[in-house]
Amino acid sequence: MIGRLKGVIDSHGEDFVILDVHGVGYIVHCSARTLQGLPPKGEAAALAIETQVREDSIKLFGFSSGVERDWFRLLQSVQGVGAKVALAVQSILGPAELATAIACQDKAAFARAPGVGPRLAARITAELKDKAPVFGAVDSGFATSEAAGVMAAGANPAVVDAISALVNLGYGRSQAAVAVAASIRALGEDAPAPALIKRGLKELAQ
Repeated sequence: MIGRLKGVIDSHGEDFVILDVHGVGYIVHCSARTLQGLPPKGEAAALAIETQVREDSIKLFGFSSGVERDWFRLLQSVQGVGAKVALAVQSILGPAELATAIACQDKAAFARAPGVGPRLAARITAELKDKAPVFGAVDSGFATSEAAGVMAAGANPAVVDAISALVNLGYGRSQAAVAVAASIRALGEDAPAPALIKRGLKELAQ
């Protein structure tokens, strides 16, 4: 299996790039977002690779980071989501945006992708709610003091919901509390849960 390729851009296609690695041209399928981030023809590039082997074909899918590749795999764990649909989703949503959409149960965000109808969008948000990978961490010492303060304000339903959503995404409760505390400082004590979740994910991704 191929996990990574580093070479020179030979040419670009509508949904793929040909990467020349020591004289061998590999056809690597990518999301529109990944393709836009690649350099022009003749310049060096490196991609994280997912290899899919079928009875009649071997396809390579390329990503700008291992995190994007993890999302590609995770999206396909949902019934009805194949490689084509997963790339379509990743063309409009980056890793942080995917995590935010799942945390906020934002079905409309997924429905913007070609091939994703309302039912499939609802299935994605529901099935991945407890499976989304962790994208960042915070200093544990800082977390202890910050968490105590925000937990004391836990009677606020928006705070409780925001912390719960981040915990469901795989973050520790103290990490979630730190992120929500930072979000409250930035957005104000009256900020609704979705806004706290979105800002919290940005804090955790730093």
